[in-house]
Amino acid sequence: MFICNFKINSNFILKLFLTVLLIIVLSIIGISVLKLFNASPDNPSNSNVYNLTPSNYTNVLKAVHSNIDNYVGQQICFSGYVYRVYDFDDTQFVLARDMIISSDFQTLVVGFLCHCDTASSYSNGCWVNITRNCYKR
Repeated sequence: MFICNFKINSNFILKLFLTVLLIIVLSIIGISVLKLFNASPDNPSNSNVYNLTPSNYTNVLKAVHSNIDNYVGQQICFSGYVYRVYDFDDTQFVLARDMIISSDFQTLVVGFLCHCDTASSYSNGCWVNITRNCYKR
């Protein structure tokens, strides 16, 4: 038979618990203050212009497509290549990027539909940088 006898120091346990709790609270406050002072391009209330970069393109694309009403009237700046399908008229194109969808590097064309009076001047496949206001059609 094995007997283990140990003494629990309640003052030490209480001090340890309060110290850990204080560290957690200070961390949460620090992160909140940091987010408050740093404008995030993914949040429409903190930024005047959304800059879509290769690192945030997929996340912003999903957010805009799933909840377009939050982005109507916001200005975005992004680059991509001109992509057209057969049923687009002369004023339409997709400002596209290739998104890898599987481990064997299969890609899918994703992007934003653009309407522009001078769209016919852009050739298919050329890269452009656009800064425009978002609106719902």
